[in-house]
Amino acid sequence: MTAEASGEMPTATRCGFVALIGAPNVGKSTLVNALVGAKVTIVSRKVQTTRALIRGIVIENNAQIILVDTPGIFLPKRRLDRAMVSTAWSGAHDADLVCVLLDAKTGIDEEAEAILTKAASVNHDKILVINKVDLVQREKLLALAQAANERMKFARTFMISAISGDGVDDIRRTLAEMVPPGPYLYPEDQMSDAPMRQLAAEITREKIYQKLHQELPYQSTVETDKWEERKDKSVRIEQTIFVERESQRKIVLGKGGATIKSIGADSRKELMQILDVPVHLFLFVKVRENWGDDPDRYREMGLDFPRE
Repeated sequence: MTAEASGEMPTATRCGFVALIGAPNVGKSTLVNALVGAKVTIVSRKVQTTRALIRGIVIENNAQIILVDTPGIFLPKRRLDRAMVSTAWSGAHDADLVCVLLDAKTGIDEEAEAILTKAASVNHDKILVINKVDLVQREKLLALAQAANERMKFARTFMISAISGDGVDDIRRTLAEMVPPGPYLYPEDQMSDAPMRQLAAEITREKIYQKLHQELPYQSTVETDKWEERKDKSVRIEQTIFVERESQRKIVLGKGGATIKSIGADSRKELMQILDVPVHLFLFVKVRENWGDDPDRYREMGLDFPRE
């Protein structure tokens, strides 16, 4: 029996985009994953791991919340930096709500100050999220919340620890109440609009950073070349890791191929957990000089190519 037939009014749905903005390493990706309850963006201790606007999708009560995890906002130097910063602010302006994240330990430093100043021009309700509260005394947290609210009007303020999940449920409920009325834009069982090929590439890139965080610069990227679902339910994945110089290729390969094998094993393990099927992962390393100046590479990552 339908709701109409039983005399009950169907529950109106809500749906909206929520952009998370903040400085690098403030915890945006960790918060997205905590809100969704699954891994949809990569999390790294190195800055600038979220290059494109990878969305996590949350269903809470009658609301669908589409999370836009923007690249960390920082002072851009290279062309790739400028593309990421531009993408982050466009994500904020295009969303229905904006969550401004501050690191409780760092407080309002030069980067956070610049973000608060520019975020004031975004024409949506803004929510202040102070993350990593488990690292700071309560008095300092209250002073930080007051200082941020004096700089800009926030609709709500939350103090959370995204890594432990403390306070995350409160944010999820509030976002569900604040997104505008409207139909769902994605199927209810879908957690991200990032294609699995892209997510697989992101996971491998995360493992590279974990293994080589001091040796390999950011001029590296991963592309999923082949994705074959086999009759035995397993998946065969072929990926290419692109670096800019031969010396970097040797670092990724490691002595006797030991490093690339370790990266592949870690990536395959996580992909198997996500896909819940056996995974056969094959990694290749190639030199692609000056890929940071190639417009096609930017389009593949979902970024606009800065002409300047």
